[in-house]
Amino acid sequence: MSIIPEKIKGDFVHIVFFWLKNPNSQNDRKIFKKVLEEFIDKNPQVISTHIGEPANTKRHVIDSSYTYSLIVTFPDLETQDAYQVDPTHLLFIEKGERLWEKVLIYDSILK
Repeated sequence: MSIIPEKIKGDFVHIVFFWLKNPNSQNDRKIFKKVLEEFIDKNPQVISTHIGEPANTKRHVIDSSYTYSLIVTFPDLETQDAYQVDPTHLLFIEKGERLWEKVLIYDSILK
């Protein structure tokens, strides 16, 4: 039996990688993940999401130096623009930024 891949919901994909200041602190990790989950649960623009940590994969092309990743999708660029100024997003930044030292974002749109 073969698996038929399902198309990701939404034409705009927003991929965020977070490097925590203290990645070995279980308390910081717990706090950050809770803040991230609360944000995603309340945000009205996101149509699908994935919160993850580096997988145990070892190939020279893989960067697993980050602490958490967030993938969210939106129906279009305009919805993503609304997300950027949404109070839930701004509150997440306010609560979470003290915990991270680096954030890297990749945005992709279906054309």
